[in-house]
Amino acid sequence: MWYTVTGTAAVKRLDRHDEKREVKEMTHEEFQAAIDYWKEKDAGSVKMERAKLVEAVDAYIRSKNTGALATGAGDFVRCTPLEYSYHDGAFWIFSEGGEKFIALEKNDNVCLAIFDGYGSPGGLHGMQVMGKAEMVEPFSEAYMAHAAYRKVPAELLKKQSPPMNLIRIRPTRIDYLCSEFKKAGCSSRQSLVLEE
Repeated sequence: MWYTVTGTAAVKRLDRHDEKREVKEMTHEEFQAAIDYWKEKDAGSVKMERAKLVEAVDAYIRSKNTGALATGAGDFVRCTPLEYSYHDGAFWIFSEGGEKFIALEKNDNVCLAIFDGYGSPGGLHGMQVMGKAEMVEPFSEAYMAHAAYRKVPAELLKKQSPPMNLIRIRPTRIDYLCSEFKKAGCSSRQSLVLEE
């Protein structure tokens, strides 16, 4: 065991032996119970009218421009904070590159988390967007239309070598947690399943 002194306080640090006593070895059944938690809770929840949920989801997505994109393939996982745009029913992300492409090459299933900072239990606000990622062909009609939407000059994009990558994510399911939903008599967690 060892200590770190910060100011006048000594902070106790655990050695490896003590850490092992803090780690719980969960059984398959305990993992399954944790996995099923929201499925069981959602089964008895008060659902919001779909049109109102779509409106709330759209408004929240458009009120933000930053999220965390989770990608994975095999043992590799990556969670990348990035800027997005949302239009034409999809999320659009310009990217020079990075290790997220290790997973994107092998697995088009992604999750984009959009959220507010935690303030209090009654102020929860965030969503998980599950979807399919695809790479948009550089300088294609869709690529240039998104550049125009973002007000990025075509000349600037054409000067870059290699060209800027454009990731389009088509959402398939959005789980939205918003404490405000309770005021409307609905459960705070709502799920919106979209067509693939």
